[in-house]
Amino acid sequence: MTRLYDDPASFTEDMLAGFLDLHRRYVRGVDGGVVRAGATRTGKVAVVVGGGSGHYPAFCGVVGPGFADGAVVGNIFTSPSAQQAYEVARAADNGGGVLFLFGNYAGDVMNFGLAQQRLRAEGIDTRTVLVTDDIASAVPAEADKRRGIAGDFVVFKTAAAAAEAGYPLAEVERVARATNERTRSLGVAFAGCTLPGQDHPLFTVPAGTMGLGLGIHGEPGVSSDDLPSAAELARVLVGGVLAERPEGAGPRVAVILNGLGATKYEELFVVWKTVAEELARAGLEVVDPEVGELVTSLDMAGCSLTLCWLDDELADLWCAPADTPAYRKNPHRVADVADGIDRAVPGATDGGQVSDSANRDRNSGAANGGQDSDSGTGVPKTVRSSPDSREYGRAVAEVLAEVAEAIAAAEDELGRLDAVAGDGDHGRGMLRGVRAAVDAARASVDSGHGVASVLGAAGDAWAGRAGGTSGVLWGAALRSAGGQLGDERSPLGTTDVRAAVWAAIETVQGLGGAEPGDKTLLDALVPFHDALDSAAGSGTPVGAAWQQAARVAQQAADDTAGLRPRIGRARPLADRSVGTPDPGAVSLALCLRTVATAFARHAHNAPEVSLVDEGSDR
Repeated sequence: MTRLYDDPASFTEDMLAGFLDLHRRYVRGVDGGVVRAGATRTGKVAVVVGGGSGHYPAFCGVVGPGFADGAVVGNIFTSPSAQQAYEVARAADNGGGVLFLFGNYAGDVMNFGLAQQRLRAEGIDTRTVLVTDDIASAVPAEADKRRGIAGDFVVFKTAAAAAEAGYPLAEVERVARATNERTRSLGVAFAGCTLPGQDHPLFTVPAGTMGLGLGIHGEPGVSSDDLPSAAELARVLVGGVLAERPEGAGPRVAVILNGLGATKYEELFVVWKTVAEELARAGLEVVDPEVGELVTSLDMAGCSLTLCWLDDELADLWCAPADTPAYRKNPHRVADVADGIDRAVPGATDGGQVSDSANRDRNSGAANGGQDSDSGTGVPKTVRSSPDSREYGRAVAEVLAEVAEAIAAAEDELGRLDAVAGDGDHGRGMLRGVRAAVDAARASVDSGHGVASVLGAAGDAWAGRAGGTSGVLWGAALRSAGGQLGDERSPLGTTDVRAAVWAAIETVQGLGGAEPGDKTLLDALVPFHDALDSAAGSGTPVGAAWQQAARVAQQAADDTAGLRPRIGRARPLADRSVGTPDPGAVSLALCLRTVATAFARHAHNAPEVSLVDEGSDR
């Protein structure tokens, strides 16, 4: 159990506040995460790592000389938002460009990708390398679909050491890719982990068994086996990893035996005894091995074995000194490698919130992306809008509040559905996102904006607060739908709404790469659009059309139970997912039904402000 917390909803923020106060010598806080407290030399490549929290010491614990320049910190097991990744990278950049490093998860890929686009548009050369070390998550022919687990640590370390040594950005990227191509991991779970505030783990492991091929976000193993002795487990792990030895690899290996949060160091030492014997028997030379907790999963009981086959260059980088809050290797030598770094940070007495002048100048106004905005709202000062569009915008804000109530009531059930083959946080993430959207929509309405601006503000807030896959998709979908409707067109009818839904679909597909049948929210959204399209062709008013289409979406969401996921975090556990509907499709259908209920209520009660002009359809 994760027992110690104040408000589960602010667990990550509370954790980060304590971490920053404790380690002010090394790190300072910025919007979205942490960066080094001390200035780095001009022109140095900034290595920015990150992902969801719950994995300490990854990711914020490895920021410091010889290792990462910054870490983006998302909510527990949830990708940080694009805005968070952008802010951390901007703060870490010192003229040499930025390299993003993170595990291969859909939400991270989308959010870091959007941040990379924005940074490049501003003239900051930014590259990305995905870590794909988990051999249990895809077959060798589909290695690009594999997850990143404890192999993250090796890739981060060698790339960061290359940046510290003065390599240019292209060469740091090359090192990261070379390390990833040579890294393999396999893990096992003995018990699931529990999110703060929950009274049950995300998954359970039957007594006397273990789950082979776990993920680090509370995903259970891909198969179940009898619990072996420590020596037998060591042979399973070593045999599994050595079966995928890279072609042409030499005898030297970096090795990590990683604990996942609740497996004691003494137990790991017992396992290591046989791991070392097996590696020696295979003719391998172990270089600077690590045994302990490096990439955890809250309180999960389990461990993983990572091997990276080294050449001369990678061996030197793996052994290079580092000095961070959670990882130190010959820290007294860091200054010899990282010329000009001041680790003491004189004057850092305010929790590490110190910035060099270049970064302060670069980040001025960055909190709202440089947008000219009303103080504290993040919405533009002046937007032309028609009276009807402003009325629609007010209706959107009202309905979003009702959607938030519906999501709050369904939070636990959505989490249960997500935990079958994922990390169990879908309900919590949806609630964070929609509540932020409500606040932003109301602020936009108060500023006199039309429906496009209201939906855009709501979408940006949703993506920024929720993070993760659903956060970025919902955020982008709302903004795209609003852009189709505009702030000055009026009145709006079924054809207009149908076009807005199609714009959202195109955006979701463009970001996530999903297609109908992949077991995602598209499997409810596309049938919803098709039903609206049919209604528009027959002249059905928008309120009635939406209600009909919402019923179609609900049936489609229910039908996803029969599908096998082909992308996303649930894909490695596709068989386990069969029989359970997709949580993203279920939450989408719930939102659409809530809007339909609002349409029906307005139609029957004839309130002062209607949702749309039912008498018009073009």
